[in-house]
Amino acid sequence: MPQLPFDDDHAPLYSLGQVAEMLQVQQAYLRRLDQHDVVTPGRSPGGQRRYSRKDIMVVQHVTRMTSEGMTLNSIKRILELEREVARLRTELEAARARLAELGEPDGSA
Repeated sequence: MPQLPFDDDHAPLYSLGQVAEMLQVQQAYLRRLDQHDVVTPGRSPGGQRRYSRKDIMVVQHVTRMTSEGMTLNSIKRILELEREVARLRTELEAARARLAELGEPDGSA
């Protein structure tokens, strides 16, 4: 059975209004996040913002940080660093798997 768009966490399915209502935030707040490149949703063929479930989770994370008094510039940097850490963890797991294939100790002890 083929995977449907709503099965994909990255599929841009939700409109600006839907996300604002879901998260109980102002539409202007979501536009501001996009304008500052903090959360950049996909676009419909007509140019309207379309959010994925992943985007919505990031907006929730950003909203928590703003409620703690963080600026959008600092939040943007935190998100960049979180992505970098995730990438490095993936690389480390791959390196450890490769070492295990070769029968080498992985140095995790």
